[in-house]
Amino acid sequence: MRQGFAIGAGIIVAGLLLELCVGKVFWDAFTWPANLIVLLLLMAIITGIHLLRKKVYAFRFLSTYQAAIPAMIYAVVLTVIMGLTRQTVNGQWLNDMLSFWPFVLIYVYISLILGLIIIRRLTHFRFTTSNIQFILFHLGLFIVITTATLGNADMQRLKMITSEGEPEWRALDAQHQVIELPLAIELEKFIMETYDDGSPKRFASQIEILTQTNKRLRTIVDVNKPVQVDGWKIYQYGYDQSMGAMSKTSIFELVRDPWLPAVYTGIYMMLLGALCMFIFGTKTKKA
Repeated sequence: MRQGFAIGAGIIVAGLLLELCVGKVFWDAFTWPANLIVLLLLMAIITGIHLLRKKVYAFRFLSTYQAAIPAMIYAVVLTVIMGLTRQTVNGQWLNDMLSFWPFVLIYVYISLILGLIIIRRLTHFRFTTSNIQFILFHLGLFIVITTATLGNADMQRLKMITSEGEPEWRALDAQHQVIELPLAIELEKFIMETYDDGSPKRFASQIEILTQTNKRLRTIVDVNKPVQVDGWKIYQYGYDQSMGAMSKTSIFELVRDPWLPAVYTGIYMMLLGALCMFIFGTKTKKA
């Protein structure tokens, strides 16, 4: 176990050195298809380590619980720190954990260990309930970690400012660069409901969306009730507060995450594995 903690500590130190030397992880370098190439390369490395495990002690060690448990502890600690610190897109070190080298490297390390454990179990696979539970949960976790991490490079989060009666197809990214979108949004009417004291109770926008495929969609975007079209989620973000209920302007947040279906697939596999473990595990104990 001490070896596992030593390896994890070494990875964190290496991450800190990278953070000092090259700055935080530049996710734009991993946009499609680079992230797919990295994923395939990771799988090839996992396969190679598995094939050489009998010849190299370090490779054999990576598929043991003595390596897995310390790695998970480091990951949990870093994740808790992320939850306790304010995260910003352009933050530094602990304020942008998704781009913090120690955080990223620890999760890459966990992915490596998970992949090796899964392959080892598959090579001795027998069609039993316990094996199915194990593969579902661990493969699901592997899919979630890898696709959520690599998919971060392809996720777009944009702000669009629209004026009543004027179609808009341009939005701003976090660096305030103008991005032209494959869809246009026209604000037809801004909607606001207020309390007796005049404070906002609800605000929404009646809009028409036009896509490149000439699809037209008239709908209402409400706070916390996004509209989804062609892979984009459109959220009501703001309005012209100086005009209040008479605002002729609406601000939308548009989010696109093409890797999200893969992440959900992994989550559903984990849930199914946990459910099977609960159902069949309970039956085994009763028997």
